[in-house]
Amino acid sequence: MRIAGVTLPDNKQLAYSLPILFGIGYTRAKDILTEAGIPFDKKGKDLTADEEQKVRSLAEAYTIEGELRREIGQNIKRLKDIRSYRGTRHERHLPMTKRTKTNSRTVRGNVRKTMGSGRRTLEKT
Repeated sequence: MRIAGVTLPDNKQLAYSLPILFGIGYTRAKDILTEAGIPFDKKGKDLTADEEQKVRSLAEAYTIEGELRREIGQNIKRLKDIRSYRGTRHERHLPMTKRTKTNSRTVRGNVRKTMGSGRRTLEKT
């Protein structure tokens, strides 16, 4: 089955193959299958043409794949253009939120070395 230009595997349960699509997770996949009236454990190869069309139309009702990636890219570009804090963090490839004090070190490759690191080499004389 093909949805939004992505081929879903036929030998996998639909509840687990739908999240392959960017923008559809496990919860949304279950919602789509419930609304279509299809059991979660049904595989892609066992679908009838009518059921396949129903799943495709329900999935494409959401913003998924290329359209969603484009929207996210435009949002990031807007943040960069208005020179917001998050936009500048995106430009520098640093974390935008959460613990930026420690997380940014690992992204930069600048790991703080402490005395208690546990790995000390002893020179033999």
